[in-house]
Amino acid sequence: MPAFLRIAFATTLIGLNTLLHTTPLLLLSLVKLALPFAGARTRISQWLTRLAESWIGLNSAMIRAFTPTKITLHGEAELDPEGCYLVLCNHRSWCDIPVLQAVFNRRIPLLRFFLKQQLIWVPVLGLAWWALDFPFMRRHSQAELARHPELRGRDLDATRAACAKFATVPVSIMNFVEGTRFTAEKHARQKPPYQHLLRPRAGGAAAVLDAMAGKLRVVLDLTLVYLDPQPSLADLMAGRLRHIEIHMTAREVPEDLADGGNYEVDSHYRARCQRWLNSLWSEKDALIAARLQQHGSSPSVD
Repeated sequence: MPAFLRIAFATTLIGLNTLLHTTPLLLLSLVKLALPFAGARTRISQWLTRLAESWIGLNSAMIRAFTPTKITLHGEAELDPEGCYLVLCNHRSWCDIPVLQAVFNRRIPLLRFFLKQQLIWVPVLGLAWWALDFPFMRRHSQAELARHPELRGRDLDATRAACAKFATVPVSIMNFVEGTRFTAEKHARQKPPYQHLLRPRAGGAAAVLDAMAGKLRVVLDLTLVYLDPQPSLADLMAGRLRHIEIHMTAREVPEDLADGGNYEVDSHYRARCQRWLNSLWSEKDALIAARLQQHGSSPSVD
């Protein structure tokens, strides 16, 4: 089948699957909003999660059925669908989310991402993410913060508020620590000390560690390696991606971060978080370089 027909066919199927699942999801969300009973609201939240897992399951089945892309998970860990995880990962492509969902759906709690506030206006999906308690964040530029210093720290406050909702339920909080997808242009602009990664931003992960202190025990450290030089969601749907690797390491929360801390105020806590993430990113960069060299793939940056 020609690539453009593959993309059209996959887009149609995903769209139909989305409508099939989001219609009852949104109706249940309205019921949840109207009910004053905490027990009933908790039960409906569980149903909403099951609907999301079913949606992901069908999307993943379509990826397996209609694309030749091989997705390989490396690493061993005792994954628990009733556990509590902070999931850290590099961000390479729009493919990252469906690939991670395909591998970890129902093996750990539903992956909940921090989303830009503007994404709430995405037709259908924006409301679905809101109904599933995905946290929405307002990103402020340095120029905005210079004009309005009172906005500084608002994102961290929003992170803590979102984590408070997950204090009593199984959860996987997904954090693309670089804050944006990797491109050669961004890499050249940042000039990070890594060949295949952007600089990690510690604020979001630090806020989660603080808000979930005492509950969070495992950090799921994931490294995505694409063996195609320019992966895209269109390439995935067109069947042009050959092989995607996910390297997984389950780590305990470092002792000096386990009790949390105020990232904005406590300079020692901030430095510890930054050192920890920089160390993880150095390991990731070396791993990606080794895997690309072994497979003879083109590097991410020329």
